[in-house]
Amino acid sequence: MKIVKFIVSLLFGLMFINAGLNKFLNYMPMEKPTPEQMKIFTAFGEISWLMPLVGAVEVIGGLLFIFPKTRALGAIVILPVMVGIVAHIFTLDKSTSGMSIAGIMFLINLWMIIDNKEKYKALVK
Repeated sequence: MKIVKFIVSLLFGLMFINAGLNKFLNYMPMEKPTPEQMKIFTAFGEISWLMPLVGAVEVIGGLLFIFPKTRALGAIVILPVMVGIVAHIFTLDKSTSGMSIAGIMFLINLWMIIDNKEKYKALVK
């Protein structure tokens, strides 16, 4: 089970590192956005610091998620970004492939949070 958890965590972390680096380097092509998505992207563009912040959180969270010692922290760091991704895909994007990938990624994140719940107990006492 340790090997499965490591492989899943490695892939999860690498996906977030890739997505975060793309926010800085723009090397992955994007599908043509819908008019609703274009409004959101335009609004995000007005807040010049938002996308670099999200990209940095994705890269840092992805790196933390890969290593077992820091995985609990990485899962918490990535959680707000993951919630935003799921909310966007399930409300605006609605593509079946996007929903399945986002759903699986969200479940992996929840799995790691639940798996590391003992590490969080000191935070809520």
